[in-house]
Amino acid sequence: MSAKHFIHDPTHLVNTALLSIPLTNPSVQCDIKNKIIYRKPGTSQVSIVSGGGSGHEPSFASFVGAGLLSGAVAGTIFASPSAEQVRRCILHRVQKDKGVLVVVMNYTGDVLNFGMAVEKARAQGVEVDMVVVGDDAGVGRAKGGKVGRRGIAGTVLVHKIAGALAAKGASLKEVTRVAQLVADNTVSIGSSLSHVHVPGRRDPEEDELKEGEVEIGMGIHNEAGSERKKTDLPGLVKTMLSHSLSTADQDRSFSSITEKDEVVLLVNNLGGVSPLELSGITNEVVEQLSNDFRIKPVRILAGTFMTSLNGLGFSISLLKVRDTGSAGASILDLLDAPAEASGWSAAISTSTWSRQAEAKAQEEQAVEDEIQPSNLRVDPKLAKSTLTTALNRLISVEPDVTKFDTIVGDGDCGIGLKRGAEAILEMLGTAKESEDLLILLNNIIHVVEISMDGTSGAIYAIFLNALAHGLRQNSPSSPQPVTPQTWAKALESSLQALGKYTPAQPGDRTLMDALYPFVQTLSKTGKVDEAAKAAQEGSRGTKGMKASLGRTVYVGGEGFNEVPDPGAHGLAELLLGLSDGLKK
Repeated sequence: MSAKHFIHDPTHLVNTALLSIPLTNPSVQCDIKNKIIYRKPGTSQVSIVSGGGSGHEPSFASFVGAGLLSGAVAGTIFASPSAEQVRRCILHRVQKDKGVLVVVMNYTGDVLNFGMAVEKARAQGVEVDMVVVGDDAGVGRAKGGKVGRRGIAGTVLVHKIAGALAAKGASLKEVTRVAQLVADNTVSIGSSLSHVHVPGRRDPEEDELKEGEVEIGMGIHNEAGSERKKTDLPGLVKTMLSHSLSTADQDRSFSSITEKDEVVLLVNNLGGVSPLELSGITNEVVEQLSNDFRIKPVRILAGTFMTSLNGLGFSISLLKVRDTGSAGASILDLLDAPAEASGWSAAISTSTWSRQAEAKAQEEQAVEDEIQPSNLRVDPKLAKSTLTTALNRLISVEPDVTKFDTIVGDGDCGIGLKRGAEAILEMLGTAKESEDLLILLNNIIHVVEISMDGTSGAIYAIFLNALAHGLRQNSPSSPQPVTPQTWAKALESSLQALGKYTPAQPGDRTLMDALYPFVQTLSKTGKVDEAAKAAQEGSRGTKGMKASLGRTVYVGGEGFNEVPDPGAHGLAELLLGLSDGLKK
């Protein structure tokens, strides 16, 4: 677990976080004394109130707004607010003329404190109902006992649907019934690679998960799940979906979702997973639902909805869509309805979702650029073997290039070069052999443009396109083998073209320090081996050279004294590989 925080005082942390919410949503106000976020007075409707311990943001406070919650009450981190805080919210902070629905997760402290406040409000003559959400399949019936299932991320689906229905003017009885319907048909499970550290606490570390170990069914307050094991993402998702959907496990058979049902999928970030990785996780979940259960969700929500501070994990929630019995207020329509709350990040309209179900458009036919033939000839077998030798050499030095780029850059140069080399090798293994040099070169250019990104990818693509142009300009009038002189002229014109797009020159500590010596030496000698050695010397010369261009300029430290430029080193190794390949 990471114990690093910018704000270490938990009281200050919770208070300032609550005070920030009206700054991002002017439709709400903050009662900091009672830790309540509430909507400013507006249209009369049933009020939806929720809350719980802090640390689950954006739940619950950032879900206050039109179309969602009317009020949220916050406790300290992972601790329920008091009954008095909740009572003040119900009686003094939200509209109560149409009644109030309290939605609470199934944790003992929350149920008791919110329940006590509900009873106090009823005693004051306020019409109040309460729905308790227990959607967690991570803990089975035997372990859950009388307490039942914990409430986790599926609760936000109840919030959203109940809030949207209330905004339509439905009665308290109707809103409560639909909220309970959603709660009864939602099943969730979470997993995490690590526990979380609560600011201001000294948490024991002896229970921390080992490297590669995952806690399946972990709760949102660091509670233990059902098991720990080492597994990869596909294996983890398979277990989580099995716990949620398998009817064979009677201890956890909480849902009856089948392929015939419409299903809403919520993939929730527990706080510490990057958006990039959460997207990959979402794709894995959707694929397994389709392949293993033949379930294709009609709605897919992925993002940060209910966290466990910076928990390095995610949860999966599945809602079986049922008929609400309310005209013009289906579960999907209510889920899609707009909400003016800063924490609700699902903004796709019903009309957009409905177009997904329309007949699929015909796949766009890929139109390949027609390659004009040339009279430049090469031995296709020699070209393939030479390139294979060079590309394999480049792949073999990827660890060194990556190490160098980690010291003086952002660490992606070696991986990018390796990815490009592997893609070209794959192309060489499948493409039809041709004696036409420009057909071969254009095939390589196509691969580079698709497989290599970043600055290096752009430079290689520009240079190779310019090389193709230079070769065509020097193509003979009849089919002839390409000569070193033709190569030299084309390479020189390529350097000139590259100069239009980058100011890099030898001495700037870039791949130009290897490229220029190679081209210049080849032009003078016509010998590839001598040109490759010149590139190698140019690359070695970048060690100790302070960068004038590229990301290395911004990287502090003296790393440039220790290693050569990664791009120059990688290019030199590729050119040395070409020289070796020609000798075979």
